[in-house]
Amino acid sequence: MRNRLLPVLVPAVLVVLAGVAPAQTGADAAPATDPRAYIDGTGPGWRTLGPDDFAPVNGYPDTWTWKGDVLVSTGVPIGVMRTRDIFVNFELVVEWRHLQPAGNSGVFAWVPMKALENLPPGRLPRWGVEVQMLDHGYREWYRQESGGKPDGWFTTHGDIFAVGNTKLEPFPPLSPDGSRSFPRAERSRGAGEWNHYYVRGINGEIRLWVNGEEVSGGRNADPRAGFLCLEAEGAPIEFRNIRVRELQ
Repeated sequence: MRNRLLPVLVPAVLVVLAGVAPAQTGADAAPATDPRAYIDGTGPGWRTLGPDDFAPVNGYPDTWTWKGDVLVSTGVPIGVMRTRDIFVNFELVVEWRHLQPAGNSGVFAWVPMKALENLPPGRLPRWGVEVQMLDHGYREWYRQESGGKPDGWFTTHGDIFAVGNTKLEPFPPLSPDGSRSFPRAERSRGAGEWNHYYVRGINGEIRLWVNGEEVSGGRNADPRAGFLCLEAEGAPIEFRNIRVRELQ
């Protein structure tokens, strides 16, 4: 864990883009446009995460590959790669895109080491807060694979939820069972297009901005310290511009 002297309540600098209408919600929502407020991960305290900042957990040798400044995952086997540092209070910027429809991935925050030790390939950790990265085609895939089971328990625009043994009070609007924070706006772009996530975790509260707009979050996470993990979940995905700032 790094000890930084940045005050926890100093927000990242926002570049506000004028003239962009608020995002619509619901079935008639328009495609995401340019962001209304954009945190680019530059300025005092920010650093870029590269190959030396991550450690393998339960993937194959070719599950995660750096191609220049882009991190590529085959998605196979299901599992994670973790940061080498532990984070408590942090800001994270990451851009990502699915390479095929129905892709599934995410970022896990505050994952303790006990959730990662001896984790076999094909398994995800049973601790952490997941910030989901789900392609819009996943809904149709789920309907087909599940034989038509109800699919209203997730969205494809940035759900946040506790995993396994972790506790979290998700912000409304909530999923039908109350376990997920559903996004307040539909901002995610589809397969082949880059998405921009800004995640802020402070004192057990986590918030997500998708392509420039805050959409979901939660409070009172337990535990609220641990690794950041990138998820492989069966489909190829690319990440770039992974930047983090630790807060005191």
